[in-house]
Amino acid sequence: MDAALLALGADGAVTHWNHEAERILGWTAAEAVGRTGLAGWAVRKEDADEIEATLRAAMRAPGRQVHEFALLTKDGHRVLVRTQSSAVRGPDGRAAGVYCAFSEAHAQIDLERSIALSEALFDDASWGVILVDADLRPAAVNTHAARTLGVGRTTLLGRPLAGLLAQGVEELESALQHVLAEGTPPAAADLWVTLRSEEDEQPRRCWRSGFVRLASPLAEEPVPLGVAWLFQDVTDAKRAERESSLLRFRFHQLHRAGRAAAECPDPAEAAALHLDFALAGFADHGLIDLATASAPAAYGAVDADSGADTDTYTETATGGDAGPEAGPGRRGDGAAGPGGGDAWRGGSPRLVRALASPAGSPGPTEALPATGIPVAYGPGHPAAQAYERRGSVRTSAGGAATEGWAAARKWPDGTVHGLCVALRSRGRTLGVATFLRVPSRRPFDRADAAYAEDVAARIAAALDLAGAGTESWTQTWTG
Repeated sequence: MDAALLALGADGAVTHWNHEAERILGWTAAEAVGRTGLAGWAVRKEDADEIEATLRAAMRAPGRQVHEFALLTKDGHRVLVRTQSSAVRGPDGRAAGVYCAFSEAHAQIDLERSIALSEALFDDASWGVILVDADLRPAAVNTHAARTLGVGRTTLLGRPLAGLLAQGVEELESALQHVLAEGTPPAAADLWVTLRSEEDEQPRRCWRSGFVRLASPLAEEPVPLGVAWLFQDVTDAKRAERESSLLRFRFHQLHRAGRAAAECPDPAEAAALHLDFALAGFADHGLIDLATASAPAAYGAVDADSGADTDTYTETATGGDAGPEAGPGRRGDGAAGPGGGDAWRGGSPRLVRALASPAGSPGPTEALPATGIPVAYGPGHPAAQAYERRGSVRTSAGGAATEGWAAARKWPDGTVHGLCVALRSRGRTLGVATFLRVPSRRPFDRADAAYAEDVAARIAAALDLAGAGTESWTQTWTG
């Protein structure tokens, strides 16, 4: 910021008057230089004695003296200025006059506020602040940003952004280039990034980012000096928001499915509707396999192992299915399983495909012909494990080769994530519901398994009403 300058000799005569002083007060250098004192033209007569005494005192005091007082413009208006005065020494060391630099008080206060704001942002701010130059390299970093990035403040300076972020650097650089070219955007943006680390892979973080283009106030035309990037980690809030939105959507799907199923005269059609509604936004394919069984016990009766835990979650290792674990409902000796009758022989249930969503193109779930031929699931198949454990089993191809992974499990091609859930109704296991995802979706998690179990309970109730598990149903499906 330019400062107005004036100098007074030892006799009080004005000896120097610069262009900025002329701009503020209106008096030209020719009009000001040579005048004795400031009274009557640069200050009011009522204020002259006090102001001139202040300036004379600055001649005798060491260093700079800061004061505020009102000066008089050429058109008669008063303007409050902040001055810094210091003595001018002659060759003999004696005071030969006083040199005074002044500026309008409000402009000085604005400057001081800007400096104070800058220092506060780079020291105490709860947001991360990084000043990025025109080459998209950090030029200044505040304490919060350095802590978020896990490095020292000086370590970041001059480094490419790609050296800091493993993911999200393209989006960030694109935003910075846009701000440099077009100016400050009207709203903040949420950027998902992953920090670069030589150790374990870092989780993705969501940074709510604001960008401000910086230009020199001294240039006649705006010349970008860089971009101030302000960001705050909102990962937890975004994840909570997503989970809340997902729960609301799933609740509405369950509600809509229940309303639609209530209008179906055929319980089997209602079961297919439940599966269709569940697939929306959840999975790419859905399968319903029913166990062939003898007539059930009387209403209200449960099997001997009904006290078994039905909330068994099995996390699969990367590249394969869950290993066989002994469970409360496991049978390996040919005894009748939870479904009763001959549904379980030699540790493997006989599961017959009843419903399936179209594998090639979108469409409603289709009921398959009642051939009675069991699906050729191999030993340890997730569907067999879910049936055995009366719970849910998750599996994923993981990082292993996915070619042939789905075919080996008798699932549609292209699927890499599976979730099998037992169909339980009236204390019996009627079969297994299977939900499948393609590689573009993430693996199933515990929340997905809980939702799938809610859906499976409704499907099982509809199929139970349709007679699944009864002897007449078994004869129909087995021929």
